[in-house]
Amino acid sequence: MATRRDHLIDTALRLFYQQGYHATGIDRILAESGVAKMTLYKHFRSKDELILAALQLRDERFRNWLMAEMEAASPDPVERLLAMFDALEQWFLGRAFKGLGFSGCAFINAASEFADQSHPAHRLAAEHKVRVVEYLEKLCREAGLTDPRTTAEQLALLKEGAIATAQVRNMPEAAQSAKQMARVLLAAAA
Repeated sequence: MATRRDHLIDTALRLFYQQGYHATGIDRILAESGVAKMTLYKHFRSKDELILAALQLRDERFRNWLMAEMEAASPDPVERLLAMFDALEQWFLGRAFKGLGFSGCAFINAASEFADQSHPAHRLAAEHKVRVVEYLEKLCREAGLTDPRTTAEQLALLKEGAIATAQVRNMPEAAQSAKQMARVLLAAAA
């Protein structure tokens, strides 16, 4: 059963994702969540703490979703790596994360709004990206690729490029273009 704290974080995550971190005020979050200001400050000392909690939840949900999609696609690690782009396409089309739609990457957005690399939100965004690369590297190792770390970083670049292109240019098909490039990359890395 979700607590008031959980509901508050869910509401904040949705609003931050759809409207931005700086543009979303505490009063709007409280109004949409139905949580009292006193309850908010019982759990979070500041809006920044709420932002971090929302980003941590997004990290957990996104990575769990992406990994589950990739794992379900095939027992073969190369096919799992390629399945990442199919999952991304579903996200770009608004078919993942019901109720959120697609508003780009919450972590790219956070890093942009909190440009100082020492800001906790920026650091959390970077940590999320590292965790994704680590998972890709694990699959690259399982696939027996010659340089798993480099290949994982290259696949992550394709992923990030597809996300940015889908967001900025409204091109969900960017996921399949990136998948075609990944197929070539993976063949060369075998």
